[in-house]
Amino acid sequence: MNDLLGTVDWSRAQFALTAMYHWLFVPLTIGLSVIVAIMETLYVRTGNERWKGITKFWMTLFGINFACGVATGLILEFEFGTNWSNYSWFVGDIFGAPLAIEGILAFFMEATFVAVMFFGWKKVSKGMHLAATWLTALGVSLSALWILIANAWMQYPVGMEFDPAQMRNVMSDFWAVALSPVAINKFFHAVFSGWTLAGVFVIGVSSWLLLRKRNVEAARSSLQVGTWVGLAGILLTFFTGHGSAVEVSRVQPMKLAAMEGLYDGSVGQDIVAFGILNSEEKRAEGDPMLFSIDIPHGLSYLIYGDGDHFVPGINDLIQGRSITADGDTVYGLSYYDKKVIGAQAQEALRQYDEARKAGDTEAMAFAAQQVKENFQYFGYAYLADPAAAVPPVGMTFYAFHIMVFAGGYLLLLFLVLIFVCYRKPAVLEHPWLCIVGILSIAVVWVCSQAGWVLAEVGRQPWVIQDLMPTGVAISGIPASSVKLTFWIFSAIFTGLLIAEMSIMLRFIASASKKDIQSSNN
Repeated sequence: MNDLLGTVDWSRAQFALTAMYHWLFVPLTIGLSVIVAIMETLYVRTGNERWKGITKFWMTLFGINFACGVATGLILEFEFGTNWSNYSWFVGDIFGAPLAIEGILAFFMEATFVAVMFFGWKKVSKGMHLAATWLTALGVSLSALWILIANAWMQYPVGMEFDPAQMRNVMSDFWAVALSPVAINKFFHAVFSGWTLAGVFVIGVSSWLLLRKRNVEAARSSLQVGTWVGLAGILLTFFTGHGSAVEVSRVQPMKLAAMEGLYDGSVGQDIVAFGILNSEEKRAEGDPMLFSIDIPHGLSYLIYGDGDHFVPGINDLIQGRSITADGDTVYGLSYYDKKVIGAQAQEALRQYDEARKAGDTEAMAFAAQQVKENFQYFGYAYLADPAAAVPPVGMTFYAFHIMVFAGGYLLLLFLVLIFVCYRKPAVLEHPWLCIVGILSIAVVWVCSQAGWVLAEVGRQPWVIQDLMPTGVAISGIPASSVKLTFWIFSAIFTGLLIAEMSIMLRFIASASKKDIQSSNN
């Protein structure tokens, strides 16, 4: 048992390590591909060679980051087979189908058109090259789409049925999986956040050039494009983020409660604008917040559009408690009820297996029907107690609020830069504004990583919501093996990140020695 727990913990740590390193590259790839396409469009429309040079400069930075993203992404997909084989079997073709489509369609598009984008400047027409650049950007987004569809299914499993004969899930409705509202919101939220991150990246690099008084005109032009793309990205990120929160309240209410550190919900529930959680012991005693600034009725209005709606907390969800519009307390399925239902599904599955071995088709049909009727809470039978159904509240709460505060800062940054670009352009070269632009690169990456932590940590203990907890999904390998590969991957990924940053910084520094507006660079 101790080795099993070690395997679970180390497997989770290894997957988190790989995912977080991968997510350093993905949003920049998504956003920078769009910015490069916009810059090349300006070159084609105006015929100005200055825009061609600027496009090539940012295209090179995109290429460096793109290569690192592919390397970490491939390792991430292999880990499903090496560390999470029980999960890979249990999900059948449902999880594999989007990943296969991503590999066949999106990677094909990226591999084909990225080659034309980088090496086709003098080999194809301007229009063809521009089309290749936009198709590369589309391919990058499509790659994210299918991965996020797979991830969304884990958080909201739809379009499938459990087949007792195979002991795994099979897809029954591809479009229910692909067009799940959770998947759609997750995809657009990720893409628009990528626009935001890339916009800030372009602003930061441009600010460095302005601070050094190098390639000033190119830096100004790049900063304007980055600011507009970033502003569009952050506004749309807020919009899709709201949609994601609404979906979370519907399909993962425990995650929503953890996001707000909410243990006992109420009608007209406030939202925590800023807060510090109490110790875990005091939270269990009914005093969750050490300090908080709340917006009255904010959470009820945000989620339901009704300031007097009831929002359940962690204890409410465990007890199955709700409050009606008339103020009456009612009870639905509690944690214990779901655990009983899950145990019934698992017992029916055992009976099915015994009937199959005995060749009793009638008993098999009856047991299969029992599995189907109770499968919705199949995973609860694996949980030891109610606390096991609650995600890490502290990490979920702080990740959410860091993301929101950082997002608010970025919105303010874009608005200020839009004003300065068109009303006070000389201020763009002010040292303090340049330093703010450079430091904002760190802020946007913290914001991006916090969002990913929120999405994945907030759904614990589930690897598939309500159906399979993390501890059941792992491979039967010793913890020592996972620990070894964890440290190997840590060294490889850190080295890869250092190499990428070194190459990028060296290339950016070269911009202080030559004119990046020249189309011959």
